[in-house]
Amino acid sequence: MLLAIDVGNTQTVLGLLEPDEDLEVVEHWRVSTDASRTADEWAVLLDGLLARRARDARTDLAAAADAASIDGVVVCSTVPSVLAEMREMLDAGFAQVPAVVVEPGVRTGIPVLVDNPREVGTDRIINAVAAGHLYGGPAIVVDFGTATTFDAVSEQGAYLGGAIAPGIGISLEALGQRGAQLRMVELARPRSVIGKNTVEAVQAGALYGFAGQVDGTVRRMAAELSDDPAEVTVIATGGLAPVMLGEAETIDHHEPWLTLIGLGLVWARNAAR
Repeated sequence: MLLAIDVGNTQTVLGLLEPDEDLEVVEHWRVSTDASRTADEWAVLLDGLLARRARDARTDLAAAADAASIDGVVVCSTVPSVLAEMREMLDAGFAQVPAVVVEPGVRTGIPVLVDNPREVGTDRIINAVAAGHLYGGPAIVVDFGTATTFDAVSEQGAYLGGAIAPGIGISLEALGQRGAQLRMVELARPRSVIGKNTVEAVQAGALYGFAGQVDGTVRRMAAELSDDPAEVTVIATGGLAPVMLGEAETIDHHEPWLTLIGLGLVWARNAAR
């Protein structure tokens, strides 16, 4: 079993994958990213998640979830302080299994055609790897996280760059904090795009405004990627993707575990080194 860990700015996604060609995600967890969490605390958290799976599962996969049966670990992180603690945890708890930390110098199998490849978030590269593997190119990955990122994959499978916009969650949070008569609201579909009260008005602005942002950005990127924009595949991922699936017209596929799959692919390329 392969343990994949994607450390984001707000949340960390962990998954257990079957390390075969399909890279099936057989278990997954989503926890808050705490930059002050120590290596020991990460180890306790991970032990608890694995133990709960082993206790609650009713299939033959239960034994495979035990830490002793993990055959490899792969990690990517957008938070440097967390990455340092992850390294310490891996050295202490998984010293006997191949471990890959995605960083400059790690083979991803994808050319990164930007001005400075080192400044591109590793999760964005990983998403592009997975998108190319699952759907080929040209493709666009829209990741709905702390930021909403748009990443372009060429027909030949190269990472070409992308766009970064404020995420839906932090935009709503900023609006609630800075608007004297506004407050935080649940991101949900209102009765109408013409809100009849403040809550519905904020919901309409967030939901349909971000849907328009996604469609507008994707269409412009697709026009640059291909002479026939219709051949560009658009993949949505990230924790907030489900709320946009019925609103953004340009999304073709939803892959909630795209980053975990990409991490599995990168681990396979580097584990034997």
